[in-house]
Amino acid sequence: FYLLKNFAFMFSAIYTFEVKSGQEENFVAAWSALTKLFKEYAGSGGSRLHRDPSGTYVAYAQWPDRSNWEESMPKLPSEAAEIRESMRATCLNIGTQFELDIVVDLIQPS
Repeated sequence: FYLLKNFAFMFSAIYTFEVKSGQEENFVAAWSALTKLFKEYAGSGGSRLHRDPSGTYVAYAQWPDRSNWEESMPKLPSEAAEIRESMRATCLNIGTQFELDIVVDLIQPS
């Protein structure tokens, strides 16, 4: 087991996105741009975007801790608001499904 005391990212959030038909490419572009800003300006460890067989997108984002995640929005540059609204416009529904503290991490960078 990886020793968690040395692990930089101890909190994860899992989101779901119901994307409007025909807006998939725009959604992915906006999601990617916003995720890069969170990583660069707010201390996020990055995120992975997945798509399930029904077409729902699921993102898994890593953070150093819950408070860093909760306090991330004001750290973003002004253009983040426009990107966020652009992403929201591509979606029927956006939800935070889980807010998770990491217990054991067996994913190792290659």
